[in-house]
Amino acid sequence: QKVFRVIPQNDEQVEIINSLASNIEVDFWQPDSVTLVRPKMQVDFRVEADISFEVEDLLKESGMEYRVLIDNLQAAVDAQFDSKARTTSHSYEKYNNWEMIAAWTADIAAQNPDLVSRSVIGETYEGRPMYILKMGKSGPNKKAIFMDCGFHAREWISPAFCQWFVKEAVETYGKDTVMTTLLDSLDFYVLPVVNIDGYVYTWTNDRMWRKTRSKNAGSRCIGTDPNRNFNAGWCRKSLGASKKPCDPTYCGSAPESEKETKALADFIREHLSTIKAYLTIHSYSQLLLFPYSYTYKLPSNYKELNSIAGAAAKQLASLYNTEYTYGPGATTIYPAAGGSDDWAYDEGIKYAFTFELRDTGRYGFVLPESQIKPTCEETLLAVKYIANYVLEHLY
Repeated sequence: QKVFRVIPQNDEQVEIINSLASNIEVDFWQPDSVTLVRPKMQVDFRVEADISFEVEDLLKESGMEYRVLIDNLQAAVDAQFDSKARTTSHSYEKYNNWEMIAAWTADIAAQNPDLVSRSVIGETYEGRPMYILKMGKSGPNKKAIFMDCGFHAREWISPAFCQWFVKEAVETYGKDTVMTTLLDSLDFYVLPVVNIDGYVYTWTNDRMWRKTRSKNAGSRCIGTDPNRNFNAGWCRKSLGASKKPCDPTYCGSAPESEKETKALADFIREHLSTIKAYLTIHSYSQLLLFPYSYTYKLPSNYKELNSIAGAAAKQLASLYNTEYTYGPGATTIYPAAGGSDDWAYDEGIKYAFTFELRDTGRYGFVLPESQIKPTCEETLLAVKYIANYVLEHLY
């Protein structure tokens, strides 16, 4: 399997990509649907090995600017596991499967009872418990920040960050003044993996799986895109969500049709009076986004969100010079309806941000484990900045 990057220059070349996608199975990595492809846009997509040569010939013939990002995807998948920490137990510097993450949530809570507690907010379609960790020193009337990882199953770097964040909070409490102040003054709700069934499936069957694993009535195709399943411009036509169950961006049969999105939304609704910020962690493309994605209209506190994002991106870059682009979702990357950040914002959570972690496409969804530590370290700086800002501007 190969991953190509093409940059169509005009409508004619966009049409070539469209016809390609209608004739063969193309897995769009960036943007995540062929309907979003526009002239001058960088488009990353994966094709099966047996047709990769035909695709390359077609691209050459069309005169389209292209390059092969990943020449052998299976080799890249295998090469992901390059961590020095090749232990059989949980490690923060390698990708952990769901069983390990679930056991870790119990361990970290048991070892740090004064800082961390674990509860279940619901269960997945396949019946797995959805664990959430609540972090912070107990105290009256505390406001909270909600953070989730692992919406799209194949984005492994995302759950790795949620685990890293919890580790850092626990290890640096009492030593790092910012983290200590944050945990003394705020609670953090951390949902390490939203789409657990999908995540398990990426370990057992298909590393590139994206959606949930629910059955769709009247279709042989499985799953819904959980980040197109929220009631925020849900399934608006031409806004990066599909009504076809076989599409990777399928929006589901109704808003919150997925047990996973409903559990998350119910939890936030129950805690709406205390949750003051919502952070959702995805990959890839090095972006820090805020609402809106389902409309081109700007949020009412656009200036404030833009300045927070800019300062957070600067903090992030201060460690390894990793450059992030920031701005409202629809204009900064592409429109997408039914996303969790837009939904949280519309529910009244004034500070809602989406991180798209490393990288910009060299590895895409198969970021090597050796990049987990630097990715998490730099992202932590941005998250701490945002959290600290929220603490100083509580509403």
